[in-house]
Amino acid sequence: MFYFVKTPKWVRKLYGAGIWQMADDPKAIYLTFDDGPHPEVTPFVLDELKKYGAKASFFCVGRNVLENPAIYKRIIDEGHSVGNHTYNHLDGWKTDSAAYLADIEKARVYINSDLFRPPYGRITRTQQRNISASIPPFNIIMWTVLSGDFDVQLSPEQCCKNVIKNTKSGSVVVFHDSEKANERIRYALPLVLKHFSERGFLFEKIIPG
Repeated sequence: MFYFVKTPKWVRKLYGAGIWQMADDPKAIYLTFDDGPHPEVTPFVLDELKKYGAKASFFCVGRNVLENPAIYKRIIDEGHSVGNHTYNHLDGWKTDSAAYLADIEKARVYINSDLFRPPYGRITRTQQRNISASIPPFNIIMWTVLSGDFDVQLSPEQCCKNVIKNTKSGSVVVFHDSEKANERIRYALPLVLKHFSERGFLFEKIIPG
C-alpha cells in the first residue's frame, strides 16, 4: 500500500481547495480522528486525550453517529470539534458527484458542522466546488501527516515514528478511531501525546468557520 506520510506541496497544489495545515503560532498540533464513532476505539481515544487536556477533531461517518449516539455526544460534551466524513464513507473518485453531495447532506442531518473531510482524501474538482457552494458551505479539511494506522502491514512502532518524525507546530495529523486501526492507535497515540506534551506543545481542535 502506497501513501504519503507527509503530504508533499505538489499534492496540495494538485488538489487546490482544502486546508492542509494550520498556523504554526502558537505551538500547537491538530490531531484528527476519522471514521468513528466506534464503540470501543473512540472511548479509548477520548480517555487518552483527557489525560493531557488535549482537544482534537473527529471526522465522523454519519451511519456510525446514528449507531453510537452516546459516544458522539461524549465527543462534543468533552469539548472536541466534529466534522462530516459522509454518511456511508464514500470514495469521491468512484461516486457520481450528485450522489456524493447527497450522501454528505444525509450525514449533515446527524453531524452539525461546517467541517468536511473526504474519505480516503479522494474528491474531484466538481465535488469540491459543490461542497464549497453548499448552504451552509463546508470547509474542506485535509492533512499534513498520515499516521498510517489504517495500514495493516504497518507495525505499531512505525506508526508512532511516522507521527513523531514528521509533525511540527501547525501540523494536521490523521489517526483513525476504527477497528482496522485499533492495534496501532492504542500503541501510538499515548506515546505521541506524551512526546509532544513533554516538549511544550498544545493539542488543539480545528474550529468550524
